[in-house]
Amino acid sequence: MDSGNLVLTAWGYGLVGFSYSVFALWLIQLGYVRPAHELSKTAVLAAVTWSALWGWLGLAFLLTGMPVFSLLSILSDLLRYGCWYAFLLILLRPDPAQGRLVSMRWLTPFAVAVVFLGLLALTFSALRISVFGQTAKLILVSAMASPVFGLVLLEQVFRNVTEDSRWNIKPLCLGLFSAFLFDLYLFSEAVLFNRLDADALSIRGAVHTLVVPLLLLSMARRNDWISKIHISPKAAFQTATLLMAGLYLIFISSVGYYVRYFGGEWGRALQLGLVFFALVILLVLGLSGSVRAKLRVFLSKHFFRYRFDYREEWLKFTRTLSAKTSPQEMGQQVIRGLADMLESPAGGLWMKNRGETAFSQTARWNLAQTREKEDANSSLCQFMMTSGWVINLEEYRSYSRRYGQLQLPPWLQEVAQAWLIVPLLVGEELIGFVVLASARTRVDVNWEVNDLLKTAGRQAASFLAQMQATEALLEARKFDSFNRMSAFVVHDLKNIVTQLSLMMKNAKRLGGNPEFQQDMLMTVENSLDRMRQLMLQLREGATPPGTPFGVDLGTTIQRIEVVAAGRGRKLEVQLSEPVVTRGHEERLERIIGHIVQNAFDATGIGGRVWINLDRLSGQARVVVGDTGRGMSQDFIRDRLFKPFQTTKQAGMGIGAYESFQYVQELGGRIEVESELNKGTTVTILLPLFETQKESDLHSLEAA
Repeated sequence: MDSGNLVLTAWGYGLVGFSYSVFALWLIQLGYVRPAHELSKTAVLAAVTWSALWGWLGLAFLLTGMPVFSLLSILSDLLRYGCWYAFLLILLRPDPAQGRLVSMRWLTPFAVAVVFLGLLALTFSALRISVFGQTAKLILVSAMASPVFGLVLLEQVFRNVTEDSRWNIKPLCLGLFSAFLFDLYLFSEAVLFNRLDADALSIRGAVHTLVVPLLLLSMARRNDWISKIHISPKAAFQTATLLMAGLYLIFISSVGYYVRYFGGEWGRALQLGLVFFALVILLVLGLSGSVRAKLRVFLSKHFFRYRFDYREEWLKFTRTLSAKTSPQEMGQQVIRGLADMLESPAGGLWMKNRGETAFSQTARWNLAQTREKEDANSSLCQFMMTSGWVINLEEYRSYSRRYGQLQLPPWLQEVAQAWLIVPLLVGEELIGFVVLASARTRVDVNWEVNDLLKTAGRQAASFLAQMQATEALLEARKFDSFNRMSAFVVHDLKNIVTQLSLMMKNAKRLGGNPEFQQDMLMTVENSLDRMRQLMLQLREGATPPGTPFGVDLGTTIQRIEVVAAGRGRKLEVQLSEPVVTRGHEERLERIIGHIVQNAFDATGIGGRVWINLDRLSGQARVVVGDTGRGMSQDFIRDRLFKPFQTTKQAGMGIGAYESFQYVQELGGRIEVESELNKGTTVTILLPLFETQKESDLHSLEAA
C-alpha cells in the first residue's frame, strides 16, 4: 500500500472511531444502557461500541505498525458483525402477544458459525498455526461470510416489517445494506484474487462512516418498530434459499482456492473450471421444482407449528380461481390451484356434461386424457358425497378398511400418477372431483392437508357452480329473448289470420262484387308483405328492419279508420293538425290499431270509440277512448303491461306489452285511465319529428 492510500486509510479509521464513539455516547444518553430487558437496544449499543473500537484499533495499527492492534481490529470488526446479527435476530424472533408463531430461531446457529469461523481464523493467526499453508486465506473467507449472512438477515427484516413501521426502519436497513454490500465486494474480490484491493480498503472506513447518519435517523424515529416484524413460512423459505446459496458459494470459493494452491501450473485453470461448474449446478438446483419442493417441506415439517401459511395459500388460491372467466379455463385453474398447494405436477377435473348423469374428464393439466366416465351413483361418488373425505390412494392401497365399502373404479386404478381425489361439494351435492398426481417430493397427508384440501375444494366448487349458473342464465336469457320475439310474431300473425278470416267470410256474400274483389286482392297482398316482415324480424331480431324515420300519424290513423269501417265498426276520428313522429310506420300502425281494436272489443255495438291526434308540450299525442266495460286499477297497475296477461278469453296478452315496450324504445310513454263499466282512455305520447321545410321556404321568400 502506497503512502497516499495509507493516509486515506488512517483518516477513514479515525472517522469511524470518532463518529461511532459520538454515536455510542448519544445512545447511552437516550437510555440504551439502562433497560436490561430490551435486548434489541443492548445489541445496537454493543454493535456501535465495537464499531468505534474497530476504528480506533485500526488507526492505532497504522500509526504504530504493531501486529497486536491489527488482530484486535479484526476481532472488533468480527464482533460488531456478531452484534448486528444479534440485533437483527431479535427483530425476527416471534412475539406471542401478537400471535406470531413462526420463528427464525434456526438462523441463530448459522450466525454463531460465522462468528466462530472468524474467531478460529484469528486464533490460528495469533498462534501462527498454518491451515493448508496459509492462514490469512481463512481470515478472508470468514470476512466474506460475515456480510453475506448480514445481507440475508437484513433482507428478511425489511421484507417482513409492517407497512406502518417501514418508514422507521428504512434508514437503518439502507445504511447496513450499503456497509454490508461494500464489505462483500471487498472481501469476495480478495478471496478470488488472494489480495485485498488497496484502493477499496482505503475508503472502507469512510464508507462505514457515511452510514452513521442513516443509523442515527432510524434511532431518532419511533423505537416501537422492533415489535412489528411478522415472519411467514414463505419468507423463511426465501431466507433458507439465500443462505444456502451464499454458503455454497463460500464453500466453492474456498475449495477453488485450495485447488489452485495444490494444482501447480494447472491450478488457476482448475479453479476457474470449478467455479463455473459450481455456478451451473447452483442455477440448475435453483430452477428445479423438486429441490424447491423438498426444501419447503423440510422447513414446514421441522421449523413451523403449522405446515401452511394459510393467509398466503388462500390469497394465492383465490387469485388463481379469479384469473379466468370461462368454465373451461376455470376447470384448469382449479386443478392448478389445488396442485400447487402440495407440489403436485399434474391433475384432472371430472364434472357432469349437460344432459349426462356421469362424471367425465372436463379439464386436465399435465395428465393423460381419458374418456372413461364415472357414474354419479357409483361407490366412489357416493362415498365422497356422504363423507366429504379427501381420498388418499396410497393409503387406500395399503389400508383399504379405513375407507369402509369404497370400491375404486378400474380406470382410476390404472392411472399410475393418481395420488389424491379431492371432492368438489356445494352443500350436500357433489358437482365434481379432482384427481391430483403424486407430489414432486414426499408429503405426509395428515389432518392439516386434508382440512386444507377439503376447504379449498368447497371454495373451488362454489366458483365452478357460480360459473355454470352464470352460463345457464345467459343461455336462458337468449331463449327468453327469442321466446318474447316469437310471441310478438305469433300475436301479429293472429291479427293477420283474423283479417283474412273476416275477408273469407265476406267473400261468400260479396264474392261477385268487383270492388270487393279488388279490395280482397289488396288485403291479401298487404298480408303477404306483413308476413314477410315478420319472418325477417324473427330471423334478425325483435327490432324491425330498417332505421326509424318520420311517420305521418294522421295518415296512419285514417288507414286504421278504413280497416274499422271494413269490419262494420265506426271509429270517431279528430285530427287537429298534421303531426309527424319518428318510428317504423308498419309497427306504429300495428300498435295504434291494436289499441283501437281492444277498445272495440271492450265496447258493445251501441258504444263509442274515438281517436284524437294533436300536439302537447312538444310531443305528439294520440288519445284512444271508449265507453266500454273498463279495467280495474289493480289490473292496470299489476297486469296490463305484463306479458301473457289479458282479460280476453282468446287473447295472448302480448299486444299491450309490445306496445308499451316499443313506445318506450322511441322515447315516449303510454298513460291509461279507466273505470269499470264507464270506459277507458289510452294516451300515447311520442317524440315529434320536426322538418325544416317551412323555415327554408320562409327564408327563400324573405330573400
